[in-house]
Amino acid sequence: MPHTPKIHEALEARDALATALTRAGIQLPAMDVRTPWADDRRTGEAPYALVHLGVCSAPVALALADVITRGVAKGSAVGSAEGVAE
Repeated sequence: MPHTPKIHEALEARDALATALTRAGIQLPAMDVRTPWADDRRTGEAPYALVHLGVCSAPVALALADVITRGVAKGSAVGSAEGVAE
C-alpha cells in the first residue's frame, strides 16, 4: 500500500488511538488502515483511508464505553486529536 498523505494521516490516527487505548488499559485485537477498492477512474492516491477497529469482546467494548464516559464526564474534548495524542 503506497503511503499517500491520506493513508499517512489514517496510520497516525490509528497509532494515536492505539496509544490512548493502551494507556487506558484497553487493547483492540485488530486495528488496521483500509483504503477503498480500486477505482478505474482514479490514478494514484486513494480518495480516503479508514481506521478499521475490527471486532472486540463484550468486556472490551464495555471497558471502552467506560473510558469514553469517564472522559466526557471530566469535560474532555471528545474528537480532539491533540487531547488523545498527549
